Amino acid sequence: MRIGVPKETKTLEGRVALVPAAAGDLVKRGHEVWIEKDAGIKSGFKDEQYTQLGVKIAPDAAALYEKGELIVKVKEPIAGDLQHLRRDHLLFCYLHLAAEPKLTRELLDIGLTGVAFETVELPNGDLPLLAPMSVIAGKIAVQVGTHLLHQPQGGKGKLLGGLPSTERGKVVVFGAGKAGSASAQLAAAGGSNVVVFEMRQDRMDEMMRLGNNVTALYPYADVVAREVASADLVVGAVLVTGAKAPHVMNRDMLKGMEAGSVLVDISIDQGGCFETSRPTTWKEPTYVEEGVTHFCVTNMPGAVPQTSSQAICAAILPWVNKLASGSDWRNNPALVRGINVENGKIVHPALQDMKV
Repeated sequence: MRIGVPKETKTLEGRVALVPAAAGDLVKRGHEVWIEKDAGIKSGFKDEQYTQLGVKIAPDAAALYEKGELIVKVKEPIAGDLQHLRRDHLLFCYLHLAAEPKLTRELLDIGLTGVAFETVELPNGDLPLLAPMSVIAGKIAVQVGTHLLHQPQGGKGKLLGGLPSTERGKVVVFGAGKAGSASAQLAAAGGSNVVVFEMRQDRMDEMMRLGNNVTALYPYADVVAREVASADLVVGAVLVTGAKAPHVMNRDMLKGMEAGSVLVDISIDQGGCFETSRPTTWKEPTYVEEGVTHFCVTNMPGAVPQTSSQAICAAILPWVNKLASGSDWRNNPALVRGINVENGKIVHPALQDMKV
């Protein structure tokens, strides 16, 4: 099969879907792999590293999409990509369509088959292609939140971990999946007092084992309001597979927070889990509501493309192999569950009620 890897076009997105070694493995399996010129540069990979392994270089996006049958990219297609996509393309990338009715409509009009990384689901409910980026986003959320609490950034001027003679900072995390647990782990290791809201008992147990400075609670509304009011940093990491994220914090709760506090919404790809969240970019990453700084960048892992590209590629390569093998991939339940749109129709159950 002809596999095409385009250059990412989202604002300040540095990832590439296939690193050279992975692309080379696909060539060895008999596939024809094309990558757009300089697609790997921001991740630290030169075109020569690809061509040495038998990968072909397309001079621009138009040529890349013309050559490719299976299009493998990282982020959802935007304007520059959509003009090149065709009905016969098999698109494999993050889509996050629950928060993107306009994009959903455009993909339906094209009529292609779109398999989303974030909805490839194993029988036990695990999301193997979402997991690595969730972990990275969880770590970035605390790193960025720590920085935004600095007074020159408009923050309250608080050092999260504290030190002798000062109080520790407080971090509240919604969700203890891959992203939330990564946030909680990093915040706890830095010395913060951490409160994690989670509904599953097994995950609450995991959070409590992170240390004596971590508390796991069920998200009762009055308890959430109480804990958020005294938080310095709040991280939202709530996920319902394929669906729009539920709101776990409303504006009234936000008003109870101290000015200069910070909210980071990892769930923004799926619409955001805070009432006051709206998508931002790495170019203009923050805004202020009710005196609280909001960070809602929709491609957080794109800021560390060397790490992210290696991690996502290791996760997706076995699945790229399956998709490239021909129609046999439709016998794989995990990949079939990953189909979001096909032949002009919405396929994934979580998207059936969308208005597009």
